[in-house]
Amino acid sequence: MSEPTSSETIELTVEARAHGWRVDHYLCRLYPNYSRSLLQKAIAANHVLVNGLPAKSGRRLRVNDRLSFRPPEAPDSSLPPEEIPLDVLYEDRAIVVINKPAGMIVHPGKGNYRGTLAGALQFHFDQLSDVAGTLRPGIVHRLDRDTSGVLVIAKDNTVHHHLSRQFEARDVKKEYRALAWGQVEFDSDFIETFVRVHPKHREKMLVCPPGGNAREAVTFYEVIERFHGFTYLRLRPKTGRTHQLRIHLQHLGHSIVADRLYGGRTDLSLEDLAEADSTKRLESQNRTVLIRRQALHAFRLEFEHPETKKALQFEAPLPDDFERTLKALEEHRKITK
Repeated sequence: MSEPTSSETIELTVEARAHGWRVDHYLCRLYPNYSRSLLQKAIAANHVLVNGLPAKSGRRLRVNDRLSFRPPEAPDSSLPPEEIPLDVLYEDRAIVVINKPAGMIVHPGKGNYRGTLAGALQFHFDQLSDVAGTLRPGIVHRLDRDTSGVLVIAKDNTVHHHLSRQFEARDVKKEYRALAWGQVEFDSDFIETFVRVHPKHREKMLVCPPGGNAREAVTFYEVIERFHGFTYLRLRPKTGRTHQLRIHLQHLGHSIVADRLYGGRTDLSLEDLAEADSTKRLESQNRTVLIRRQALHAFRLEFEHPETKKALQFEAPLPDDFERTLKALEEHRKITK
């Protein structure tokens, strides 16, 4: 949705998907270029009405509520193009498919305004959608900073809406590859939980009972190969919650290797593999680090082309650090039968 000007009043009818959302959360979703604190100030100044009455930030919305919104002064929405190389897997007049490297943030956020995929897209492509706001040109979905792999980018708003509907309807098929600590019990199974933002650590998610702000999360998994102390997995998320795969494997008792947020480890070294218990840190100044980020890779993405309606499938090869780690596990932790 494009950004409104401060001189206009926006009239909205709350749709079914937003039932139960807080007013400030709803406006943040609609207008991502405004910070939550700026929107909360507008609410406190009685610039947001629900069914004709001043609303509070925590007010829960219902389907068909009438919301009137007078936006604050528009923030600086400029996003400078950045000459950052991109690994383009596919491009036509409607879409671009990117293999995002680990370490790259998808779009600007607090404290991270440079070196983003969004800035790189601005440099490389003349036309991109602006449905998600000018700070997220072409961005239909995202990957965590340290997760590598396939992303699809929309070149115009019609294409963006078509792709977004596929994601919302769960018609897009996603496959990830992950290395997890320990021996996952079953060769294949699914994890079904509810998740929400951690009440004390806002950058984290946690598994929780249903109700309130909890949202359903479902992940199917399959073991590709087992090693002593490790499992190589294929993950197919049915839902697309924030940090879903990372929190689900933690919930299973097998956190993703080198996941500092949910596993407590920042890397995996060759020397670690020589330890009897690789969950313990080897105290050495000369460690040969294999991987320094969560061993999670968006391997495959399948969706319908927004214009041709043709079924498309794209794969991003495993990055060097992931391949290096697998090779070391084959050499040092292989299970012989």
